[in-house]
Amino acid sequence: MANFDNQVSQLTSWYSSWQNKKTVVIGIGKTGFSVADTLQELGCDVFVLSESADPETLDILDVIGVKHEVSTDIAMLVRALNEFEPDLIIVSPGIRPTNAIILHAKSLQVPIWTDVDLAWVLRDKFLTNTKWVCITGTNGKTTTTELVESMFLAAGIRAAACGNIGIPILNIVRDPAEFEVLIVELSSFQLHYLNQISPESSAVLNIAEDHYDWHGSKEDYVAAKGKIYQNTRIACVYNSQDSLTEELVEKAEVLEGARAIGFGLNVPAKSQIGYVEDILVDRAFLDDRENSALEILSLSEISNLGALTPHLLSNIAAATALARSLDVPPSAIREAIQSFKLSPHRIQLVLEKDDVRWIDDSKATNAHAASASLSAFERVIWILGGLLKGVDISSLVQKHGKFLRAAIVIGTEREEVLEAFRTHCPEVPIFEIVESGSVAVMTDAVRTAKQLAKPGDTVVLAPAAASMDQFVDYEDRGNQFQSAVFASYGISS
Repeated sequence: MANFDNQVSQLTSWYSSWQNKKTVVIGIGKTGFSVADTLQELGCDVFVLSESADPETLDILDVIGVKHEVSTDIAMLVRALNEFEPDLIIVSPGIRPTNAIILHAKSLQVPIWTDVDLAWVLRDKFLTNTKWVCITGTNGKTTTTELVESMFLAAGIRAAACGNIGIPILNIVRDPAEFEVLIVELSSFQLHYLNQISPESSAVLNIAEDHYDWHGSKEDYVAAKGKIYQNTRIACVYNSQDSLTEELVEKAEVLEGARAIGFGLNVPAKSQIGYVEDILVDRAFLDDRENSALEILSLSEISNLGALTPHLLSNIAAATALARSLDVPPSAIREAIQSFKLSPHRIQLVLEKDDVRWIDDSKATNAHAASASLSAFERVIWILGGLLKGVDISSLVQKHGKFLRAAIVIGTEREEVLEAFRTHCPEVPIFEIVESGSVAVMTDAVRTAKQLAKPGDTVVLAPAAASMDQFVDYEDRGNQFQSAVFASYGISS
């Protein structure tokens, strides 16, 4: 192996000496491709290793001159890694740390980076002082990221949301639009592999059971989330109603002068953002925060957002804290929230017909997110199920069972869900959908719900599970639900 580790400290810029550095990219999804494309532009000798790949992506790699090896034979990939003798390895998010390729890569004692590490080093391609705001949490990451982006844009600041939100961060770093602020959504997968960045402000929105199977334990999952606070410069934003997030701030090594800023639904203490009755207020970023608060807006001003669930209000408070930490004025925050449009499949009102509401929260892929949906409504017919990712759903069922009119169970891991109802809520009527085809599953689930629904009921798709057992992804699941709802009423979607 080349003695690249001694040279890492010299790679601090887009304009450092990248020429001919031997780099391996593990995984070739959207993120992996952005890494390979960037490294090729820098003049590196790039080699992609992956267990699977889209044929069109491989065609593009051939066109731009990037070598690749795609195989389900892990031993072959490990041999290819050895023979290439890399100077640097960059791993795509989502590849498990127990993957044999990753384990072997670690044994080589070659630096292992993520696309976020690389983006941090290359962030000066167009601007030398681009600021980063980083966001993670079990739930609410994307909504909060989009809110923060809209707040900066309303203030006339060139900002872009990127990362886990779906836009690879390297695409933004290389965009000649010269963004002044990057709002970076980070998953626990990305944070697990992350080395060292130094954001202006960072936030952990909440911590709940999710992806424990991937990380190996709750402790490892929580530790990954906490890495986002390391080296924060201005504000570590935590959830004042989630003690775990505050503990992560207390443990973090931050830069001198960084402040701990709380957010929540409660009346805010000093250095917090929160709600006084129906008004969002700031007691963190004003001179006399000991004795006064700065009014941001009232809830009546944001009725356009639809159901103002506790989860959504918490996201708004967190986004406000992050924007205020970089001096975004209240007027811009107010404008951004008032004009904000929630992304689909996030507690989205699909239809209200015959005094029955249909809610699509397909994005609720874990118990914590599903709980946020169920807490927002009374008299619920709940559609749930899918891939549970090793999570015990019992406490969720126990918490909300008394408010349910019925439960409609889909997904391949149904037995765990059915057992939770038998144990904790045997009085709740259960309807099991057993068809294997995705269209049939959602059509039958909606048909069953419509037969059960009475005026005043809310039908909530909040699966508390991943979707890939019966659907392409959560968006496909939500789209199938919406189509089935409209079709059941004879409405063209």
